[in-house]
Amino acid sequence: MYNFVNAASQKTGMPPGSLVHVGEDQAIESRVSIVQYNKQRLEEKVVTSIEKVDQFQEAEAITWVTIEGLKNVGLIESIGRVFDIHPLVLEDILNTQQRPKFEEFDDYLYIVLKDLSLAEGDSFVRYQQISILVLKNVVFIFKEYQDDIFLPLHKRLHNNKGKLRTLGADYLTYVILDTIVDKTFIIIDSLDEVVSSIEEDLSINATPEVLTTIQRIKHELIYIRKYISPLRDLLLELLRSDTVLIDEKNHIYFRDVLDHVLRVTESLETYRDMLSSLLDIYMLSVSNKMNEVMKVLTIFAAIFIPLTFVAGIYGMNFEYMPELKLKWGYPTVWLVFIITPIGLIAYFKKKKWL
Repeated sequence: MYNFVNAASQKTGMPPGSLVHVGEDQAIESRVSIVQYNKQRLEEKVVTSIEKVDQFQEAEAITWVTIEGLKNVGLIESIGRVFDIHPLVLEDILNTQQRPKFEEFDDYLYIVLKDLSLAEGDSFVRYQQISILVLKNVVFIFKEYQDDIFLPLHKRLHNNKGKLRTLGADYLTYVILDTIVDKTFIIIDSLDEVVSSIEEDLSINATPEVLTTIQRIKHELIYIRKYISPLRDLLLELLRSDTVLIDEKNHIYFRDVLDHVLRVTESLETYRDMLSSLLDIYMLSVSNKMNEVMKVLTIFAAIFIPLTFVAGIYGMNFEYMPELKLKWGYPTVWLVFIITPIGLIAYFKKKKWL
């Protein structure tokens, strides 16, 4: 995960609303992308600053502003100043440890959630906090990284006959939420492949590597559920809100996102139970292997106990032992050594212990 220690320590003792970036320290500079559209026209631009951001706001168009990279605290502060955003909201935008939530204000809505995507390397999932500010005709998105998660949305905007070009900022907000939530189904499909692979490995051989994989995936599931489960409450609060920024006729779209969240949550619960069962199967398999080893060792011990007993008796240093002077004493002892194991093995097989 992230190293928040230094950034979090900077905020110690500072008053509420102090703007300090808490998150992964990235070398990239903040990038501001602006898309302005209505049914008749579409304009896209990338700018380096947003000092005059209010000039992009038009009553006849929807303005979608994307800020990628949260290192530039001054940029976030300027947005708050121009659009009268509460300092505590700006503080939450800069703090990437936020739990998914929905907050309603007089002139805007604040939504924060996590974007989950498949990661490269040892980690299974990469987490990115996305904050959304919904105003009357403006939607702000604040992201940690520069990526193409919303590229399909940009392509949809080029179709001037689609709903995205004709409906308001609330519909754009729905499409953004739907895009983020639907990406989670890719994680679910990958989980299915991983769990199936673990089941196959367990059926062949329960190695320590399988245990490591099970524990790693269970650990990842904890974080996935941590960031997915709160989305249910987030969307329910949004649907219960009486804000004028969300048109009631668009509630059906947000309910569809809620349905997707419930499906993902149920799938995560299923995979959590499956991994717990696989862990039990692994432990049972290891226990069975140990029992097999102990069974073999016990049989060897049972075979050699009588032989040790005979060898112990005739290994004593008494002077008067009748059998010591017998001509066939030595071959007789070897005959006993041979017959006894054979007899014991035959007895074990008859009892089906072998």
